This record gives sequence, C-alpha cells and structure tokens, in this order.
Amino acid sequence: MEELFKLMASRIALGVELTAALVIAYGALEAIVSLFIPRPKNPGDKLFHKRREIFLRFGVWLILGLEFELAADIVRSAISPTWSEIGQLGAIAAIRTVLNYFLERDVREFSESQKPPEVIAEPVRP
Repeated sequence: MEELFKLMASRIALGVELTAALVIAYGALEAIVSLFIPRPKNPGDKLFHKRREIFLRFGVWLILGLEFELAADIVRSAISPTWSEIGQLGAIAAIRTVLNYFLERDVREFSESQKPPEVIAEPVRP
C-alpha cells in the first residue's frame, strides 16, 4: 500500500511540475509575441508602458508557475524517505517561496504605479 501511495504521489508531483513548465512556457511565449507586435508611432512614453505591461503579464505567469512548483515540492516531500531529501526539498521550497515573494512585490509595485492618480475632491462648502 505504501508503494502505491509513493507511486501516485510521485506521478502527481510530476504532473504538477509539467503543468508549471507549461504555464511558464505559455507566459514566455506570450511575452515574446507581445514584443513583436507593432510599436506605436510615437515611441517615447508608450513604449515604456508597453514593456512594463509585458513585464507585469509575464511576472504573473511566473508567479503562477512558481506556485505550481511549490505544490509539487510539497507533494514530493510526502514521499521523501530520508531526512536529507526532506532537507533538500525544504531548501528548494524556501528558495522558491522567497523568489515568489519578491516577484509578487515587484508586480504589485509596477501595477500600482500604472494606475492613474486618484483625484481627491475638495469638500463642497455650503
């Protein structure tokens, strides 16, 4: 029974890792295609915003891919028989979590800087 569980968990982890690779590949392909879409005639500020938008969209795909990779690590840790393998998976999970944190922070900062500034209306005086 234990061998069956290990086999199932291993295949699930592999499937989740494959999904992560496909998600990241799709995001990379989308970013590459977006780079080659014709640029605006006035390249100045619009080109910068286009690159920022590509970065944001690709960052979101990377975050999703890292989440899938972390999930695969968690499933794989359920079947790791030795403390050494558990330690290695823990280190990998910690590195991916830190990468994910900083990537999410960058995406959040860039997306907030793209929002138009809020107009604060002065109170109406009677």
